[in-house]
Amino acid sequence: MALIDIANIRVAYGDPPKPVLDGINLQFEEGEFICLLGQTGCGKSTLLRLLLGSEQPCGGRVLIDGREHHQPDRTRGYVPQKYSLFPDKTVLDNITFGAECSEFGLFQCFTPRYFRRRREFRAQAMDYLLRIGLRETDAAKYPDQLSGGMQQRVAIAQALLTRPRILLMDEAFSALDPGTRRGMQRLIRDLWQETGTTIVFVTHNTHEALFLGSRVIVLAKETPDSGSRVAIDLHLPDACDEDEIPSLVRRLERVSHNLPETEDAIHAVR
Repeated sequence: MALIDIANIRVAYGDPPKPVLDGINLQFEEGEFICLLGQTGCGKSTLLRLLLGSEQPCGGRVLIDGREHHQPDRTRGYVPQKYSLFPDKTVLDNITFGAECSEFGLFQCFTPRYFRRRREFRAQAMDYLLRIGLRETDAAKYPDQLSGGMQQRVAIAQALLTRPRILLMDEAFSALDPGTRRGMQRLIRDLWQETGTTIVFVTHNTHEALFLGSRVIVLAKETPDSGSRVAIDLHLPDACDEDEIPSLVRRLERVSHNLPETEDAIHAVR
């Protein structure tokens, strides 16, 4: 059984309803790194929210381990496009907050185990802080003392520390400068290979999708008034031939603008 089963999903917004997703059928296996591509408004972020459980479809079902989930839980980490940090907490406290809340309830605080785990979480948080390109001195700062790109990196570290089974990332690197973005791409891919976490990553950057993903899915609309469907579902080899990358980029970008390709072009390749 697939870890995630997306069965005939339909989503529409507004009155009268305007379709956003129409007949999405996908299965994600545990340990995949799935990159979602497509034009603005094609429903990539909507699909991510369905996986998170913060939004429900108009039709169809999203199953995780064979069950529907109607709200977020600790098994799914989420990094939104617009970072969200607690302004009254330091960088270190922001990073550890989710992990501490997931493991300890109100009445479990101030026990010996709580203080032991808290020290462990803070040590792990400092490790992530350095790996995402910040310094030890940044740990005591507050979000308003950081640049937007630095705040986004803290939000990423916050999600990583909880070690979720599924990590959902919505344009998580869009606020970063090119050098930092490349470093974060390498970090996320290394962590994915180390942990086997299932990652679903929304991006507009085709090169980024090909670098990160073990699988690239393009969502596109047949007409401006129709809901998006799966235009391409491409399984990537462990190492792409560099000579093939330009043609893959052209193909993915072409299809993201105009659905569909021929049936022979849509099938998954390995």
